[in-house]
Amino acid sequence: MALTWRFAVLVALAGIPVMLVPRPAVAAACLTAVCLAGLLDWAAAPSPRAIAARRTPGPRVRLDQPAHAWLTLRNTGRRRARLLVRDAWAPSAGARETRFRAVLAPGEVRERRLELMPTRRGVLPADRLTLRSASALGLVARQRSFDVPASIRVMPPFRSRRYLPSKRQRLRELDGRTALMVRGMGTEFDSLREYVRGDDVRSIDWRATARAQKLIVRTWRPERDRRVVIVIDSSRLAARRSGAGTVFDAALEAAMLLAALAAGAGDRVDVIVADARVRARVGPLTGSDPLGRLSHELAPVYPELYDADWPAIASAVLSAAPSHALVVLVTALDTETIARDLLPALPVLRARHTVALAAPSDPDLEPMAGPRATPAQVYRAAAAEHEMLEADSLAHALGELGLHTVTRPPEALAPALADLYIDLKASGRL
Repeated sequence: MALTWRFAVLVALAGIPVMLVPRPAVAAACLTAVCLAGLLDWAAAPSPRAIAARRTPGPRVRLDQPAHAWLTLRNTGRRRARLLVRDAWAPSAGARETRFRAVLAPGEVRERRLELMPTRRGVLPADRLTLRSASALGLVARQRSFDVPASIRVMPPFRSRRYLPSKRQRLRELDGRTALMVRGMGTEFDSLREYVRGDDVRSIDWRATARAQKLIVRTWRPERDRRVVIVIDSSRLAARRSGAGTVFDAALEAAMLLAALAAGAGDRVDVIVADARVRARVGPLTGSDPLGRLSHELAPVYPELYDADWPAIASAVLSAAPSHALVVLVTALDTETIARDLLPALPVLRARHTVALAAPSDPDLEPMAGPRATPAQVYRAAAAEHEMLEADSLAHALGELGLHTVTRPPEALAPALADLYIDLKASGRL
């Protein structure tokens, strides 16, 4: 039962005779009349249990893109239903105009499209559906709230998509499939051609030269069908704020761009998300829609407040890629954590794989190191300079250990990691 504003007006009108004739009998008569009118109106309202409901969400979308969902109502009763409907969703789904009125004749079906603007990635569920049924007088309504299961899957935004065409073009040039015929420096034999000035003399094929009576060189192309394993750290360090998002958001962007690029180049890609345990494992990804599958699987994954178990992560990498592969670790560049946890696990990986480490740098440090007019600004600049020098020295130390290190601001990390992959592929070091 739900009281409406009309019932409040009826109570106010019933108070007029009581004020004019202040007697107990008059007050009792007015109260009885109001209660009787309310009960009769409640009995005259159709039951909301006669309304069948179904939600149909639209296709999956990426963050910052509009979505929609359909609500279907069907009157299975024998009476005309006047409804006030509240189609509620999770706050992060960004539902607009969730309340509306509908009049359904017996057997009638009504559909309504609800516009959504998600503000958070993941699986966003629908809340309870509330139906309020009233009679023609509209004094007292019958109300029912019940679950109508539905959810929308909001995938990561992938703002680095704009870099993908240019990176693929570079790979095609390395592979010798464009009109430029840029010669790659891989180790897979491609073809023979005549020597031109500037070619490496070590590429001369002397048998072919003897047959053709002119210098012939071998051409090579970057290796295909290689293994790439991307490890995304989802520990407490990944929950750090970094620019407009978190370290984990920047890691997802970099992993998606690298996975799309490597899978399109013919390599097999595995993605592992782990902290104290393996949270998700996707792969092997190939050229057939790697982004769709990866985004679908990683949409509901968020960092948790656990420390990363790097020995267990190394074991997961070795089980996913027992032979040589490019292993990319995407994590935060934290000196104490890397020295205590990551460095002991690196020899196991480096003995079998080519290891690269990608980490988003803090974009707020450089502006903090600028102004130095006041003592507070001087201390702030000194702290920022100390943090940047510590990060640079850590990256240099990792490079001395044989790791390929990429540290960039969050928005520049994905293209920089893609450039590292292209350089390794061009030089035949995958």
